[in-house]
Amino acid sequence: MFYAFIQVTSASAKPRFAGRQPSIRGGVPRVTTRPVRSGYGKRGFHCAGVLYPSEVSVTTATVSPLSATANAAAPDPRQAVAGRPLAAVTGAEIQAPLISGGHVRYANLDYGASAPALSVVSAYLNEILPYYASVHRGAGYASQISTSVYENARNIVRDFVGGRPGDSVIFTRNTTDSLNLLAGCLPLADGRPAGDVLYLDIEHHANLLPWQGVPHRSIVAADTISGTLEAVRTELEQGGVCLLAVTGASNVTGEILPIRALAALAHQYGARIVVDAAQLAPHRRVDISTDDVDYLAFSGHKLYAPFGAGVLVGRADWLDAGVPHLAGGGAVKEARLDGVSWATGPARHEGGSPNVLGAATLARATQVIAELDQERWHAHESAIRSFLVEGLQGIDGVTVHQIFKDTNPETDTIGVVNFSVAGYDAGLVAAYLSAEHGVGLRDGRFCAHPLLKRLGLPNGSLRASFGVGSRLEDAERLLAGIRALRSNGLGWDYVVDAGRWVPANDSRTYPHWAPNTPGTAGAAPCIDD
Repeated sequence: MFYAFIQVTSASAKPRFAGRQPSIRGGVPRVTTRPVRSGYGKRGFHCAGVLYPSEVSVTTATVSPLSATANAAAPDPRQAVAGRPLAAVTGAEIQAPLISGGHVRYANLDYGASAPALSVVSAYLNEILPYYASVHRGAGYASQISTSVYENARNIVRDFVGGRPGDSVIFTRNTTDSLNLLAGCLPLADGRPAGDVLYLDIEHHANLLPWQGVPHRSIVAADTISGTLEAVRTELEQGGVCLLAVTGASNVTGEILPIRALAALAHQYGARIVVDAAQLAPHRRVDISTDDVDYLAFSGHKLYAPFGAGVLVGRADWLDAGVPHLAGGGAVKEARLDGVSWATGPARHEGGSPNVLGAATLARATQVIAELDQERWHAHESAIRSFLVEGLQGIDGVTVHQIFKDTNPETDTIGVVNFSVAGYDAGLVAAYLSAEHGVGLRDGRFCAHPLLKRLGLPNGSLRASFGVGSRLEDAERLLAGIRALRSNGLGWDYVVDAGRWVPANDSRTYPHWAPNTPGTAGAAPCIDD
């Protein structure tokens, strides 16, 4: 794959890209951080103390970054493993406009937030869409087909996660929704929760906030996996815990937790376990029967089916006795003016018209993932990750972050890399990479505020994440951007507009159906509040 290096020249001003840089004070680039007025910073206006040119000429050179690297050294053997995507995804070749002019293939390194749809899944959506109709109570042809598709999706998902025959499969909006549902199903004793929920301080807010309304305890994870297991054991020994809630893989650093060992600990002390697999499921096969996991939650939008569905799979007894998550049509056996008889099974929590297409595409995505050759799958991801980590660690002023000292990077990580660049706000770096290099990644605190504080990053960091649709060139594009930043500084001026970092004097055009894109799509500076 190739992309264009852009050089901007002007008859009326000095070059801005790869040329004149914002001034440096104390090693930190001087940028405008005040909100800007409407029209301020347009071409020909002063912004951040610079008069921007109104006319520029753009020259492009077609160069392969990996080929350029190979000219100076032997070809990287990881190119053979991860030089191409492992699976086709929708939107893989979209062109991103550069702030200096021209376009480049968008390097999507934000899979951990939402992964693109697998092309097979998009095609499946188009196949079933004409048959969409209301499910369960319709006698019509389309309704019967939709009902079949929806209910069979449960069996497909159950098989994907190694579910037990009696496990419930409840479709939700996302992982957050699934864990909130489970929070309403904790067992009661004399009208009160029968025990506490125990969780680690490294959790995503989806597996932290739902437990705030019930008795709960938190554990500060140790700096090793082994030490963390001992900390969990020590707390469980105190008794009174009914549920251990843990992530399968950190959404911040990509480190995998030993869910089988954690499940064994929970059961040893009379508790059940729920695993937030939002990050784990798109990167590793999970078998809840083999691992003896009681409940598992994950989202379609991270599993290459971004159509609004999530799922909770697990033991039916708690779910059948819990508070109905969404009261409404279909969730009852009988409704009276003076009372209600609630249904059991998934219907108890799926009131109203369900997201048939979301559930169907989520199920189809699990089938595609299940068919992948696991050795090739993991080798592809590991090659990109190791290439990126090694490259980042070789850049002065860049720090790669992790939670545990004993994590094996070859076997116990997924396609997530967290890092920071000395002297630069994470949001500014993200805006720079997008505007000047066409690279998309995530900045901020990743809905894991306690963990970011623990890592000494109260104002946030950067996260690159990738998957089956990624290629090694995406990582090289990111590395090239960071190297250029460390060597030359910013190639454009940036301002904080409506709380987000954006390029000043941005005249790029966007699709007409995405209005106000420049004002809504910047990267937000993180505030430790």
